[in-house]
Amino acid sequence: MSKATFRHCLHAEWIKIRTMRSTLFVILGTLAFCIGLAALNGSSAGGDFADMSPADRAMFDPLATSLRGYLIAQIALGLLGGLVITAEYGARTIVPTLTSVPHRARVLAAKAVVLVGVALPVGVVVSLAGFLVGQASLSGAGAPHLTLADDVALRGIFGGGLYLALAGLLGLALGTVIRSTTATVTTLFGVMLIVQAFAPALPGGFGDWVSTYWPPIAGGQIIISYQDPALLTPWAGLGVMAGCVAALVAAAFVVFRERDA
Repeated sequence: MSKATFRHCLHAEWIKIRTMRSTLFVILGTLAFCIGLAALNGSSAGGDFADMSPADRAMFDPLATSLRGYLIAQIALGLLGGLVITAEYGARTIVPTLTSVPHRARVLAAKAVVLVGVALPVGVVVSLAGFLVGQASLSGAGAPHLTLADDVALRGIFGGGLYLALAGLLGLALGTVIRSTTATVTTLFGVMLIVQAFAPALPGGFGDWVSTYWPPIAGGQIIISYQDPALLTPWAGLGVMAGCVAALVAAAFVVFRERDA
């Protein structure tokens, strides 16, 4: 009988995620992209602010302007979450892993905890960097901007970190069920970007429901300071996202326990 404890599993999973080359590439690439996009968005939106109508100025959202990089960051951290499990299936190292630790729930739980331990601080740093660069660009253009003293700023930064950690867990859940890195990434793009892009074009009440309750759309309200009364509030939206991810992770545990390696 295996004597591997949960602490042993955590240590093993930490070594795996730390030594994957893709981990560093994902973190640095996400940070660079989000900083660059925040600077471009801030400069562009700030330059356009003077020519906006009063109605557009009333809806101007400096927080969302600087944190739009989350659209790509969620795919990157979702990919990292998927790789935590699909890389083992691809290399067939999942077999010795499960031989060493037959308690499959323990293995997957350790992967989830270590993933959150990486994705959450990375998400907060990415959000903070995007916020600071974006607000500096808005300020330089003479447009409305925020500081860290504003409540919505802290909500956007820490809430953005939570959102990106949830994106990582979503990738882990999908990777556990699908087992293929390519198929996991394709699914992430569909769930997190394509549906969001086409939601406004969907007909009638169905389109309204998707625009309000589709998890990535609902969760994305956490980085928006302008509150659309037709949509969920920021924390309620993030709660919808968290609930759906929790359900998918629970399904992944069932599949991982019952299916052959």
